[in-house]
Amino acid sequence: MNLHSLRRLAESRLREAGIDTPDLDARYLLEHALGLTRTDFITKSEQTVSETDAARALALIDRRVAREPVGRILGHREFWTIDLVLNPDTLEPRPDTETVVEAVLKVVPDPNAPLSLLDLGTGTGCILLALLAEMPNARGLGVDLSPLAVEAAAGNAERNGLAARARFQTGDWGSGIKDRFDIVVSNPPYIPSAEIATLAPEVRDHDPRRALDGGPDGLEPYRIIAAQLPALLVPGGLAAFEVGLGQAPDVARLLAAQGFQEIAQLRDLGGIERCVRGRNGLAPQE
Repeated sequence: MNLHSLRRLAESRLREAGIDTPDLDARYLLEHALGLTRTDFITKSEQTVSETDAARALALIDRRVAREPVGRILGHREFWTIDLVLNPDTLEPRPDTETVVEAVLKVVPDPNAPLSLLDLGTGTGCILLALLAEMPNARGLGVDLSPLAVEAAAGNAERNGLAARARFQTGDWGSGIKDRFDIVVSNPPYIPSAEIATLAPEVRDHDPRRALDGGPDGLEPYRIIAAQLPALLVPGGLAAFEVGLGQAPDVARLLAAQGFQEIAQLRDLGGIERCVRGRNGLAPQE
């Protein structure tokens, strides 16, 4: 068959399986399997595809039919302006998380300032690295409980030319960190434990549970981090969290209880309150 026929077959299989974006997913997977660029995919539609190549491509389509995410199949995922390699201990970055990046950039007076950033539960390093890509004189530390996640984040810093300004270490949220930072960001686990079984297969079966499970009400990590923030941030320093559906008011109250000011609840492109941002109103604890 030619590329056009293979594409239609792939799209049909994905559509029949109920995949939300069959056209886009088919293109990504076929480009990857056949070593094509986006331009090739359009200009070479009549090119014959060998049986071996078609079988290899359709094997990837079958994995997507089984609800394995495209990013997991490809082994990497685009986020903001960067490209990130995944591994089994990293959450797959999603567009919703870009809300945190936008929330920080909107209130940083000078993106060229030599600011210090801390990313708690860094995973792939997506939030920290996206911010460093926009703030050329900033430096950052990413912390994650998983050594494999730390390894992935460090590799992603190198992959995106940011290794000189980003470092990563294993740790339990902010415990043991003595430095003070201008900005602290986090996308912690926030799914209530009992709801994990109800998640889409792409998330439930492929993202690490540790990166999803936020305890009985989904708020346990926020309670821990909020209590640590006054000691981690300089006076007036900025904190920004990703939050789950309906959690923004609770997280805002946690920040207010720690003396934070200018607390804002920010919506993602779907209209969901996805980020809570505030400024440290207390002097750092000694």
